[in-house]
Amino acid sequence: MYGKTGGRRNATARPEPVDSATHHLAWEVLTRGPIRRSELSRRLGMSPPTLTRLLKPLIDSGIVVEVMQRTDVENSSLGRPALPIDVPLDMKRFVGVKITQDDVLAVVTDQRTSVVRFAGRTLPRRDPDAVIDRIVSLVDELAAETGAAITAMGVTLAGTVADHRLVRYSPWLEWSDVELAALLEERTGLPVMVDNDVAAFVEGERFFGSGRDLSDFAVVTIGAGIGYALVLDHKVVRPDDMGVDRVGHHPLDDDGPACPNGHRGCAMAMLTVSAIRDRVEAASGQHLSYERILELASTGDPLAHQVVRDSARALGRFIAIAANLSMVADVLLAGEGTTIYDVARDDVWAAITADRDPDARPIQLTVDQSDFTSWARGAAALAIRRAFDAEIAAIV
Repeated sequence: MYGKTGGRRNATARPEPVDSATHHLAWEVLTRGPIRRSELSRRLGMSPPTLTRLLKPLIDSGIVVEVMQRTDVENSSLGRPALPIDVPLDMKRFVGVKITQDDVLAVVTDQRTSVVRFAGRTLPRRDPDAVIDRIVSLVDELAAETGAAITAMGVTLAGTVADHRLVRYSPWLEWSDVELAALLEERTGLPVMVDNDVAAFVEGERFFGSGRDLSDFAVVTIGAGIGYALVLDHKVVRPDDMGVDRVGHHPLDDDGPACPNGHRGCAMAMLTVSAIRDRVEAASGQHLSYERILELASTGDPLAHQVVRDSARALGRFIAIAANLSMVADVLLAGEGTTIYDVARDDVWAAITADRDPDARPIQLTVDQSDFTSWARGAAALAIRRAFDAEIAAIV
């Protein structure tokens, strides 16, 4: 295990999935704590005696703890208070890694994905050896900075992943059948989980972010590519080939530009950062950054304004399509391209309204404009889930 001296231990076998009343109770504490027993009983539909019985092995093993809050101290003169239940946040640290086509970004988090440290490095090359070397150096650096033992690591990238171990295919990295988890476990000694980046981001939001209180919601991501994911009944919909581009070429504007595959006005041609830059460059001869294009659009530059408005309306259509076809009302918009919403939100909403039946539930749109740390936090959520489930499995 990574610690103050940088020593390592051998990776452990992957735990079997856990599904029990104890498991649901522990996860409720992890995602909601600190939480009082009365609230746990209400949320889980458990009687107080049953709750006490199930909590005991969790407390005895240290998976959850009773915590003293200020109000409990003030009321202690009235007798021993019923202390809230929480997880020991200061005892464990997890690493989350997001691999892009150009960079490796890593965070160290606590057991609720709160970021303790962040670091990022440019990739010298995209072959597996170069990427793994960069990840290992970042983990060494972050472990030394935090001075805490690392429990497990999650890694995400664009592409398809099998069994949280094998990268079947990653278009941006041009990888096929790379045993990324095994290679990283051999180098670091840490348990490693690998996943598609959008899937992991959604898992993080479902447990620790804006989706925590939602049973059903869709996620749309725009940036270098187009992503889509769906949560139904608190579960991420996971087809075997998740990571294959199902939505990038969905038509949005019959008069729009063509993508490299020749699809006119598809999501890739209308919504990606590179497509918006290319459209402005083709019309003006100027190579401008995405940020500069949005700035020009906000100040009334005719060309930038028109391109951004066209893309914003396409985005609104895409959001409405995602909600309509999946029959949800809550949509989370994320990715490095979401700053377009600040400049052209009226156009986004005009398109959403036009494509949403007025009798349907109004779409509730949440826009996540955080940087890539939110994606790395999603990777850390993978590691947290694995380690937490393994602890619970050991006592049930």
